[in-house]
Amino acid sequence: MPTRHASCSCGQLRLTISGEPVRVSMCHCLECQRRTGAVISNQARFKHEQVAVTGQATQWQRTAESGSTVTFNFCPVCGSTVYWTSESFPDHVAVAIGAFADPQFPAPQIAVWEETRHAWVALPPDTPPKHFAKQG
Repeated sequence: MPTRHASCSCGQLRLTISGEPVRVSMCHCLECQRRTGAVISNQARFKHEQVAVTGQATQWQRTAESGSTVTFNFCPVCGSTVYWTSESFPDHVAVAIGAFADPQFPAPQIAVWEETRHAWVALPPDTPPKHFAKQG
């Protein structure tokens, strides 16, 4: 079983993760674009018991386009968003793929919120799109 490490830019907030992700995805929603400052957000979802957190995190919550509350955990020193949780998947932790700093990390298996994907962003081959409608 592989062990992976993710961290913020300054290294104060760190995750140690055992095992493979449940899902690797990319999100094109406008809120993720604003949060990351990029045109796409990439995340790997793990079960809570796979993830050990060290360091301090500051939390910020918002209502996602799906209607679920999402809690983001970011470093209070450098501001990097490292991981988050959502009411939509209460037993899981989503981790920003960039926080792994691993070019060999598995590619996304699915793309979500494609209706707001920038036209010039190409999906990896064989990535099935999944569209979400607003839910309560």
